[in-house]
Amino acid sequence: MSVTAEKKQEIIQDNARVSGDTGSPEVQVAILTERINNLTQHFKAHHKDNHSRRGLLAMVNKRRSLLDYLKKKDVERYNSLIQKLGLRK
Repeated sequence: MSVTAEKKQEIIQDNARVSGDTGSPEVQVAILTERINNLTQHFKAHHKDNHSRRGLLAMVNKRRSLLDYLKKKDVERYNSLIQKLGLRK
């Protein structure tokens, strides 16, 4: 259900703006997206797990807030991120 340390480092390297960047909105959104995707797979087998569903909704809201912030600050970074992560159809 959680993201492994190796996968997290790979996500950070793929989305970091500079070396050692772990706090930029791009990195945070990418990590949240991976966690959301993992939980979505979890719910296919455990559809009654309402405690985890609450955490999923919190993660989705946090990701939405970060994306709104990024869109307000720099639209080009926002557009490249959602295209890279495949968030909009």
